Amino acid sequence: MSPADTSPFDTVGAFASHIADTRFGDVSEVAVARAKTFLLDTIGVGLAGTSDAHAARVLRAARQWGDGSEATAWGSGVRLPAPSAAFANAYLIHSLEFDCIHEQAVVHPMATLLSALFAWSEREAARGRPVNGRQFLTAMVVGVDMAGLLGAATASGLRFFRPATAGGFGAAAALASAAGFDADQVRAALGIHFGQVSGTMQAHVEGSPALGLQIAFNARAAVTAIDLAQAGLTGPRDFLNGPFGYFALFENGSFDPAPIQAELGRVPQITRLSHKPFPSGRLSHGGVDGLRRLMGEHGFAADEIAEVVVHVPPVVMRLMGRPNVPNPSSNYAKLCLPFVAGTYLARGRVDVPDFGSPEMLNDEAVHAYAARIRLAPDDNPDQNAIAPQRVVVRLKTGAEFAVTIPAIYGHPDAALTEAENLDKFARCCSYARPAVAPALRDELIGLVARFDQVEDVATLPRMLAPSGAH
Repeated sequence: MSPADTSPFDTVGAFASHIADTRFGDVSEVAVARAKTFLLDTIGVGLAGTSDAHAARVLRAARQWGDGSEATAWGSGVRLPAPSAAFANAYLIHSLEFDCIHEQAVVHPMATLLSALFAWSEREAARGRPVNGRQFLTAMVVGVDMAGLLGAATASGLRFFRPATAGGFGAAAALASAAGFDADQVRAALGIHFGQVSGTMQAHVEGSPALGLQIAFNARAAVTAIDLAQAGLTGPRDFLNGPFGYFALFENGSFDPAPIQAELGRVPQITRLSHKPFPSGRLSHGGVDGLRRLMGEHGFAADEIAEVVVHVPPVVMRLMGRPNVPNPSSNYAKLCLPFVAGTYLARGRVDVPDFGSPEMLNDEAVHAYAARIRLAPDDNPDQNAIAPQRVVVRLKTGAEFAVTIPAIYGHPDAALTEAENLDKFARCCSYARPAVAPALRDELIGLVARFDQVEDVATLPRMLAPSGAH
């Protein structure tokens, strides 16, 4: 234990040993299956992200940082140095607010992790060191373990953007695993990565596209950290619990080792991931799910509703209780629960096109329904809890219906079916620019299903280029 670490539990050492020692044979069948599920899901949302209004600008900027043929920018086929490709693809994955989430941690681990891991794997293949599917899936699992448990170990409310901060550590952990680092090398890489960690909640508050950029910064940083560790450099050893470590600086001093001690190496955090059935802030999904359930059960129509009250935990109230405003930006609208729920009432869906144009964002029907929706705080003491949420609907007739949702649609306890997973992937492929051809879509599904048998995972990102699209 580092002298600076006053905790009796060596948090860094535990993570480093887990990352260095875990092999594919140690990963449960359930965890492998979930890794494949979220691998496919993340590829889909990344491809759909090429339709984001800022995607071309991000790629244009990344191309100015140096030429290279190491890795693929998804959807465009542009070849970039691995760190730049990780940056560009991480932005795509998170840009639409459609990527999966670890709810307890409030972390989107796949955006940083998969963008960095694929870019690095492509570069390794070019150097004659291909990464196979077993290595890749193992790296995914240990990376999500780190990102998820970093978030689960704090009771602090969000001050920094945890999908970027903890998510970046998850990406660095995954790369260290795939690179075959021993525990000392893992510790060095993670310590180096700590010096680059960034991302505040101000971008979320403002609905700024910088939210996706913060994910991208940390994906790129993970690749950089691995490169520096391989070159023999080291970082601070006590980067988590030191007096100026991650928990002190980024989590306001909040740290409880119990989740890490209880679950690291025992409960794969990848099995705790929730799908996003809707491309909006996950904290808005409870309101939509409640309306979906109540309208399905009781048969009332949207125009019969007089008022909707969504009773929510503190983090939802704080981050999704923003007012519905005229002419919102796409990013703002996705993070405004009244707008998201109003979209569902107006259109019977919440999907990528609903946030993609001024016409959709200024739809009078959406804003009229949004005006009927309000949030009310509950008495949940957990500053990171997303659920339970309670949705109460009062009709114009005076009738009232309510539902309490302990597990929101997409949570492992209310999971999407395999058919729903594939439908989401197909829709995402259709939203890509250019759209993904059905034959390639099906080929990607088949490749991910047998990913543990793939000998060079760089095969997959190479397929995400215009030659496979129309």
